[in-house]
Parts: sequence; C-alpha cells; structure tokens
Amino acid sequence: MAGRVALDETRTKVAGQPLMTGIHLLLTYMCNRACDHCFVYSSSQARGTFTIAQIRAVLDDLPDIGTIETVCFEGGEPFLFYRTMVEGIRMARERGFETGIVTNAYWAISLDDAVNWLAPLAEIGLGKLSVSDDTLHYGEEEKARWENVEAAAGRLGIETSLLYTEPPAVTTDEEGERKASGGVMFRGRAAENLAEGMPTRPWDVFTECPAEDPANPGRVHVDAYGNVHICQGISMGNVWETPLSRLVTEYDPGIHPICGPLIRGGPAALISEHAVAHRDEYISACHLCYEARRTLLERFPKHLAPRQVYGLE
Repeated sequence: MAGRVALDETRTKVAGQPLMTGIHLLLTYMCNRACDHCFVYSSSQARGTFTIAQIRAVLDDLPDIGTIETVCFEGGEPFLFYRTMVEGIRMARERGFETGIVTNAYWAISLDDAVNWLAPLAEIGLGKLSVSDDTLHYGEEEKARWENVEAAAGRLGIETSLLYTEPPAVTTDEEGERKASGGVMFRGRAAENLAEGMPTRPWDVFTECPAEDPANPGRVHVDAYGNVHICQGISMGNVWETPLSRLVTEYDPGIHPICGPLIRGGPAALISEHAVAHRDEYISACHLCYEARRTLLERFPKHLAPRQVYGLE
C-alpha cells in the first residue's frame, strides 16, 4: 500500500498548496452516446484515449503529491476500453489507492450481463461504481440499467451511486421571475443544444464560481493528451511536459489567466479583466464562463485545453 499516504502525515508538507485527494483519469473522450448535456462533447467519433503505459506513468507520479487517496476512471465511456480500464484499476489498487468508475452502464442490459462485466472488477477491489442513468441519457428507458447495476454490484460487494441529472426546465418563483431549473450545467454541448428558451440574467451578477474551487482544487481530471483539468477545459498544465506532482506543487491560481479572474470575481471577471466581447445576459455562471472561455481560446491555448472540450478539433 505504498502509494497512499495518510492525510494527517502530509498536511505540513503541502501547506499553502492544494490539498488534492482525488485524480480522475478521463480514460477516453469516446462514448457510445452523444448526450445533449455532455461537458466534454463525447461521441463515437471523439479521439483521445489513454494507453496502459500512460496510465502507469500518471499513477507512478502520484505518491510524490503525498495526499492522493482515490483514482477514478471516467470519460467519455471508460467501459468501451474495458481491458485497459481493468488494468488501470488493478495498477491503482496495487499502489494502494481507492478506485472508482463513472459509466453510463450501456453494458448492463440484464442482471446476468451486469454481473459478467462487474465480476472482474470486484475481484481486483474496485471501490465504487457511479452510474449516469436519466432521461438525458436514455429517455424512456431511464433507470433500466441502474436497476441491473445496483443488483449486480450488491451481489458482488461493489458500492454504487446513481448520477441523475434533471433535464432543464423553466420555473417561476414567488415574485413571478422565470428561472432555469434542473441539473444541467450550461457548458460543453449543453450550451449549444439546451440553452434555447432558458431564462437569462445580466452577465455582471455572476461574480462567483459555483461549481469548482479553483483556488484549492480537491481533485483534477487528467486526459490522454496530458491536460490537467481544474474544471473541464481549464488546464493547470500538461503532464506529458511537466509531472503532475510538480504541477500541483507549483500551481499558483492567482496568476493563472483563467482561474485568477474566477477567484477574484467569478465568470463576470473573465469578461471585465480580459475585455471579452459578450452578450447582455446568460443563463448561469457556468454558461457565462464557458462562452467567455470559448472567446479566449486562441489567446490562452495552453490554459484552455483541449479544443475537444469546446466542440472543436
């Protein structure tokens, strides 16, 4: 269990640096679906998939961070590269990390099928399986796969959780003001496909980042291109150029051209500090942030990467 270090033994070591406890590997951007609310524009045509050697390289560097407890595999759809995913889980467990997977469970078409897919993962000690199953993924087939996964995982001793995203809707509060509701974050494909008809608010009211803590990220996502995502599409750096342990140690959010403004004044500060051309109103803070970042792509290509997350190749 050499990879995992107790947090209370390392707090002094990482004083002043992010107390990062989780690494999420975006095993692939490829997915068997192309959901309207996808943060990263996944589809069957998307490129960018980890090799086993790349996974090993990231895992071997994690002990130098000193606080990582959990390694999670997601995508895209990680089960599309099943053998690579299983080997990644095995390597992470050998290094002493807790493990998890996020999946749409396309493979759980029956209880027997779910048991067959999950049994090898149970044998190597998978800790948690999170399943995205809702109307945005499966329409009228909602939760059919979740029920199979839940029963199979219970039989095999794997912890499970359901990731359910409510479709966007318009509600009216007591003052008669129309507001967007539901669990969709209007970034990625959702900003393109689901924004029409949603109520908006003035751009300058979005002065905080509600989704992430760019000053102290507790976990980051790493993709096969090497990008270290503080939030999808906001990069701390590239692990194929600089080891992740060094990126974390040297991370200074105040001087990061995207995170700095977000910390000082939320998405509205991205517009004011970088003089970004903008509309008068947006649906949410995520919507404004995403649209501002798309405008800034050419100015900060290393900090806003990869282009895949912005629907560009």
